[in-house]
Amino acid sequence: MTNWIQLLKDGNKPALLAAIVNVIIAALKAGAFFLTGNVAMFAEMMHSIGDAANQLFVYVGSALSKKAPTPKYPNGFGRIVNLVCLGAVLIVAILSYETIVGGIHHILHPSESGGLWINLGVLGIGIVLESFVLYKASKEVFHDAGVEHAGLSSFPKSFAYLKKAKPPTKLVFMEDLVATSGGIIAFVAVLLAHFFGWFAAEGVASIIIGVMMFYVVGKVFLENARGAIGETDEEMLAHIAHLLAEDPDIVDIQRVEVVKEGEFLHVEIIAEVATSNTVEYVLKVKDRLLTNILIQKGIQDVIISLVGDDGVKSWTGENSSNLIENRMKLPE
Repeated sequence: MTNWIQLLKDGNKPALLAAIVNVIIAALKAGAFFLTGNVAMFAEMMHSIGDAANQLFVYVGSALSKKAPTPKYPNGFGRIVNLVCLGAVLIVAILSYETIVGGIHHILHPSESGGLWINLGVLGIGIVLESFVLYKASKEVFHDAGVEHAGLSSFPKSFAYLKKAKPPTKLVFMEDLVATSGGIIAFVAVLLAHFFGWFAAEGVASIIIGVMMFYVVGKVFLENARGAIGETDEEMLAHIAHLLAEDPDIVDIQRVEVVKEGEFLHVEIIAEVATSNTVEYVLKVKDRLLTNILIQKGIQDVIISLVGDDGVKSWTGENSSNLIENRMKLPE
């Protein structure tokens, strides 16, 4: 039981915060919808329910992914977070479909809904709370990227570092970006319906929100599918290759493999050293390389094989593409 509690403590905090906030928002929107029958509020309610559910799953998945390797699962559990994210977006996809269907029905059969101030008040509260979570997620993006955040300007600047964010952080950021935008769209739709008599505006807002949700589904699904399969982190691969190339004891590099599994990176290296070196000296070189590589951000484990110089140059120093090609050619 203690191990489970410790794992949950290490879960993605923005995902947990987002889940709690969305439970509160979903309850408020559900009450407003049942009181007023507003279709835009229905779309926002479905969105918040979906966000709360999958963000809770993502939090638990991110915690389980940090479970230590076992004899039965020697590669660890890093990819669990990718699998959980894949399951989470299926929930969003179903709710997105229901949201769009509801919007189309309202456009074809527009009707006036009451409770203007209830709708505006709940949407306003939702926008404020979602904006707070979005700001927290933008700070976590900076943390994942290893960059200091810049106060209130973190949000616009975080887009530049989004690719470097962990899968749970990226999911929370994208979902809350859509949630905040959707709340604003629904707010405007309620005003248009009340003051201009364009009752179909609520249906249009519902469809727009549903389409934005589908965009998140597609984006997150493709990214986590690559992570579940095991994707090469080419940026880190090139970085490690240059670290090796600059080491005075490394004569050549045959293979560098950096595979992203969930939030972590697994590294495998085959490098050449001078044949005149003693075994004791080569072991010291290996220990030094292990230490230098393990301190790089996100790397969980490293396997290094040092072999004698074969006289054939594999590493040109121009780019890492030849190392990827060598990985495909070399026998396992």
